[in-house]
Amino acid sequence: MSSRRSRISEEEIAELLSKLQSLLPEARRRGTSRASAAKLLKETCSYLKSLHREVDDLSDRLSEMMATMDMDSAQAEIIRSLFRP
Repeated sequence: MSSRRSRISEEEIAELLSKLQSLLPEARRRGTSRASAAKLLKETCSYLKSLHREVDDLSDRLSEMMATMDMDSAQAEIIRSLFRP
């Protein structure tokens, strides 16, 4: 493994930031106006944290629902089928 780092050009960074911006709801609402890289990274971190909280909340809600559900019911089977590969 080489200790040399590959260089990313400013053009590549701009392209990656543009792609990242297109994935963020706040940035999409802003339209085509460009945010600074620092602001975009801050928004990305905030968005990822909110997604993590949402996943945790949904997981808790599903656990609560499953705890009160008859495990032999059709509803329980539907939920189990969602988790099968």
